[in-house]
Amino acid sequence: MASSSGAPPRPMRADARRNYERVLGEARSAFAEHGTDASLEDVARRAGVGIGTLYRHFPTRQALMNAVFQEALADLLDRSRQLAGSDRPCYALVAWLRALITHAGEYRGLSRALMSASHDRSSALTQCSAGLRTAGEQLLVRAQSSGDVRTDTSIDDLMQLTNAIALAAEQAPDDPELADRLLMLTLSGLRGPREGGTTGRPVEQTA
Repeated sequence: MASSSGAPPRPMRADARRNYERVLGEARSAFAEHGTDASLEDVARRAGVGIGTLYRHFPTRQALMNAVFQEALADLLDRSRQLAGSDRPCYALVAWLRALITHAGEYRGLSRALMSASHDRSSALTQCSAGLRTAGEQLLVRAQSSGDVRTDTSIDDLMQLTNAIALAAEQAPDDPELADRLLMLTLSGLRGPREGGTTGRPVEQTA
């Protein structure tokens, strides 16, 4: 990322890079163990740095979360590119939404954080989801063009719904099928009109 002057950032010193990587690794472990509300002071302590060092690298909790989830985000973008070539546009959209729900449910508290960030354009989490929004919109437009999905459906609404489904599933750990049932209920409301009629086509349920 360029600096405010437009110049490229200077490379980190070796010790700063080591601190960055240690903080990132400990944050990943802490989020997996305790959820995204894990103590940042504890993350810094486990990484062997002061809290000031953590904040120099990651000014906000959202910035740290963004860095932790970059690998998962890259995988989601790769998945969207694979699905973009499917000759079953609705299947591709369903598979994409399932992948989003899985991602949002990987860390306790992530789905809630993503929902909150959607209302704050300055949040690092909102910024990092821009690529996902673009990728998902391409899949949605293809499904709409095929007539399987209503044309008044937006990708922002779908991403909020996936986060809400992941949050609901997080609150019901004893019901592993809940997320998929809620997704299917959501998709039943997205059916597009049949040609020459007013009833909706069934949305493909397998992915």
